[in-house]
Amino acid sequence: MTATEGTAEPADVQPNRKFRGLPFWIELPLIIILAILLAFFAKTFLVQIFYIPSGSMEDTLQVGDRVAVNRLAYRFGEPQRGQVVVFDGVDSFIPASTVPPSEGAVSEFIKELGRTIGVVPPPDTVFVKRIIGVGGDRVVCCDKQGRITVNGTPIDEPYLYPGDAPSNTPFDVTVPPDKLWVLGDHRSASADSRAHTGDPGGGFVPVDRAIGPAFAVIFPFGNWQRLSTPEWAQQMNDSTPAE
Repeated sequence: MTATEGTAEPADVQPNRKFRGLPFWIELPLIIILAILLAFFAKTFLVQIFYIPSGSMEDTLQVGDRVAVNRLAYRFGEPQRGQVVVFDGVDSFIPASTVPPSEGAVSEFIKELGRTIGVVPPPDTVFVKRIIGVGGDRVVCCDKQGRITVNGTPIDEPYLYPGDAPSNTPFDVTVPPDKLWVLGDHRSASADSRAHTGDPGGGFVPVDRAIGPAFAVIFPFGNWQRLSTPEWAQQMNDSTPAE
């Protein structure tokens, strides 16, 4: 064996220049398309980001906050008292006959893309409130101390907007099966179940219209927080599960 033969580089480690990556101008659009598809998949089946357009949930949620919503939660379980819920209000808060028509495929696609990443507000048919009563609950405002009661038990609501009363509007409702009674945390600035008692749905939100519970504020970073279930609701959920 000659010296030249002994130092030859094995063929299987020779630089392979025959196969190269795709050109950048092709690779970049493919990466963007893949990212969009993954975002739509996550939005449809896992987690969706929602932009908060109003102050009806202050101080818990601020205008411009982006909240992460668990889209799987209600596929495998029921909505729970105390959860901050995102829902479609068609036929409960908004009559289907008043929903504006689609603006066209391209426009709707661009809007939906923006909603997927939380830079475009949700449609006017989507709302975020707090679940106070579930199917079978009797929710009353208010007792002698001005507190809302659920099944006769007064609830402590530390999340209320500073200075707000639990409700300035009296009500006494029994939540039908598979429905929800929802209120905003900023009670004096929230058009919630109380404002829709005269509508065909009676102010109750169908469970099958609930998109999922919001579990965290993820943007702006200074507002980051986990959205937990209040103590009164935890105790009630443990003792009297939703119907």
